[in-house]
Amino acid sequence: MEKKKENIYWYAVGRRKTAIARIKLTKGSGKVKVNGKDINEPSRVYMEPLKVVGQEKVLDVDATTTGGGIIAQLEAIRHGIARALDKFDEELHTTLKKEGFLTRDQRMKERKKPGLRGARRAPQWAKR
Repeated sequence: MEKKKENIYWYAVGRRKTAIARIKLTKGSGKVKVNGKDINEPSRVYMEPLKVVGQEKVLDVDATTTGGGIIAQLEAIRHGIARALDKFDEELHTTLKKEGFLTRDQRMKERKKPGLRGARRAPQWAKR
């Protein structure tokens, strides 16, 4: 008879623009650590998935972020937490999907094209 091994942690990756967040959820008391620093602001945007499913006091979050700006990193953390919660308990999937936390926001900066000054800005036109 095999023993079912219970997960010690749940890992997921969240993305937004060029920001990437690696999330590790563990059972604990609701501590949040971002890039090695303890965060004591439970009202932040990245805590929304935990609040919706009522797990903000049960799970600890350890996040490592790279790339992008502050807001994109926060939204990447939110996406990663939602994906880790989906692995934690599959019954939460419909709730998280309904709130839109599992959908990756695919909007990225458009690349610069040759012959143009930016992504779409053409060089200034002179009549003479």
